[in-house]
Parts: sequence; C-alpha cells; structure tokens
Amino acid sequence: MTATGAPIRISDVRTVAVPVTDQQRALDFYTGRLGFTVSMDGAFGGARWLEVAPEGATTTLALVPPAGDGPIGVDTGIRLSTADATADHAALRAAGVDVDPEVLRYPGVPPMFTFRDPDGNRLYVVEAP
Repeated sequence: MTATGAPIRISDVRTVAVPVTDQQRALDFYTGRLGFTVSMDGAFGGARWLEVAPEGATTTLALVPPAGDGPIGVDTGIRLSTADATADHAALRAAGVDVDPEVLRYPGVPPMFTFRDPDGNRLYVVEAP
C-alpha cells in the first residue's frame, strides 16, 4: 500500500539494462559465451530492443546503447545465481571470458566471482545455497 492507501501491484523485477556499445557483439557474448537465450529482439522507438536471460529466468538483461554520453564499462551491481560458482568460473575462463583470477570465499558468504563483458561491464556470479 502507498501512503495514500492505493494498492501497488508491482510483483517482480522484469528487466535490468546493461549499456553496450555494439548490441550484436554483446548478443554474441551473452548467448555464445554465457549460454543466455534471447527473450526479445525488436524495434523500440526506432532503435533495437534486445533482451537476454538465462534459461527459465524471470528477469532479463536489456542490452542497450548508452543514453546520450552515458557511461559503459560500469559496475552493474547485477548478481547472477549459480549452483556451482567454482564450475562456472572454470567454464567461463575456458570460454575466454574475462573473469576474476579466482572464486572469492569469505566466512559466512557464498562463493562468488566477477566477470566482465566485452564493454567492461562488471557482473557477479554468486553460488545460491
């Protein structure tokens, strides 16, 4: 409920934008290296609207050109879940993805690592309990 008493019907996070300089190169990376699937590829306001996601995910990543002179190569803050951070780290490294040298392991925190897409955008992979 809002302060006015009106109900809010927001129920999920739908899409998170990742700024990219070349949508096709980003698409090739996210589908070819990460194994994501295309959930939307169409026109929007005269531009290409492109969304990708892991199979079965409810939240997608929109691979969008930066707004105006907006930044690229950002810390997206996006955390992706995995059942096995060590195995995914090794697989991504073998696929030529720019990953951290090792999986981070801290007491009381799930194993995790960072990787970078071709534009240098940082995303995180966190092992789900």
